[in-house]
Amino acid sequence: MVFTFISAAVIAEICSSLPLSGSIYLWAAEAGGPRWGRLFGFVVAWWSTTAWTTFCASNTQGAVNYMLSEIVVFDLDFPSDASDVKFRAVQWICTEIMLAAACLWCIMPPRYFKWIFSLSTFFMMLDFVLNMVWLPIATARTIGFRSTHDAFMTTYNGTGAPPAWNWCLSYLATAGILIGFDASGHVAEETKNAAITAARGIFWSTVASGLGGFVVVILFLFCVPGPDTFFSFGGAQPFVPLYAVILGEGGHIFMNIICIIALWFNTAIAVLAASRLVFAVARDGVLPYSSWVARVVDDQPRNAVFVVWAVSSIVTCTILPSAVAFTSLVSMAGVPSAAAYGLIALGRLTLTPKTFPKPAWSLGRLSKPFQVITVIYNAWVVAVLFSPYEFPVTASTLNYAPVMMAIVTILAVGTWYLFPADSWLPSQTIQHMLEATERDDHEAKKEVHVVS
Repeated sequence: MVFTFISAAVIAEICSSLPLSGSIYLWAAEAGGPRWGRLFGFVVAWWSTTAWTTFCASNTQGAVNYMLSEIVVFDLDFPSDASDVKFRAVQWICTEIMLAAACLWCIMPPRYFKWIFSLSTFFMMLDFVLNMVWLPIATARTIGFRSTHDAFMTTYNGTGAPPAWNWCLSYLATAGILIGFDASGHVAEETKNAAITAARGIFWSTVASGLGGFVVVILFLFCVPGPDTFFSFGGAQPFVPLYAVILGEGGHIFMNIICIIALWFNTAIAVLAASRLVFAVARDGVLPYSSWVARVVDDQPRNAVFVVWAVSSIVTCTILPSAVAFTSLVSMAGVPSAAAYGLIALGRLTLTPKTFPKPAWSLGRLSKPFQVITVIYNAWVVAVLFSPYEFPVTASTLNYAPVMMAIVTILAVGTWYLFPADSWLPSQTIQHMLEATERDDHEAKKEVHVVS
């Protein structure tokens, strides 16, 4: 968690230097300098676009899993396991419907976006408060708390991996709340005082998510029964039958509705962030049919939203032939972002240590050591998310995320090679920006807010 905070601080500092829509690939281009910047920009643009569109699909499926787990609770005569094609078909249909609803919300005029953020925050906080207050009270009255020894000193190896690596794989469960904090940068151009506001949004949203998630994990360690009992509940989302056992029939339905709504709003915000990233990439001429994708209607990049919707819908179709293929998308929703964070920090550390644009939100002397930590930590995160989840590895347990990542990277390098150097971020442009920043260094230092 601490290392994630450090990574977020590094990305926030970089965002403060270049607070633009689609910022992350522009950060990469500047971090790579005149020689490698264009390649870095292409690679991170493809990585980030893949990550965000994949996350929109996987997060929507997460909401659907909460809904379909009621099959187990009410003991309905219908398959409840992803190994059954009938279950996957219903799962796919529901995912597509909820994804469409989230995307349609995002083509509304920008003045309505505050409602998305407000409602999302409300339901997230309601979910958090109910878990913190209602769940422990109900646990004490029903199944009782686990002992301190059982909560902190026992382990469960459901992967078959060596103990040390099994512990590392536990990061997969928290990856959803500790990756993707670059989202504030994607809407930076639509915020006031973006150099400060977007940077603060990246850093403090990560801190809030991390601390809140840490508290909830501790709570669950005491309220959730042992692993054998917990996983015996079955269902696509075991927490739904757990809520039924602890909160009762009516209580668990209310709690489940809150979870589904909160996740759906999370998808809507993810689509919003992803569409801004796609719009920025298209605006710079990187995508096919860029002129159409980057078209703005009523101050809204609607076509970019449609592209995110289309790609996410296609990705969701992988549910139908195989449960394993879509499970790998959980990793793909995080791997490209973690790889991008590490690559950007590496570029800043080795290629542009003194020439990167000066930030208004600065880490001061902590900048370089934090960059080193960010490179090492995100390399570890990528390794964990690339790992199979079950051992020994077979075709049915293989994590296809490395294959997907390799394909996306090859496409990125291919477009970098095929697109003319003067069509997008030529080295001269990068050099001019860096030199201009150096000339303005004295003025920029007056606005630096040092965080150290």
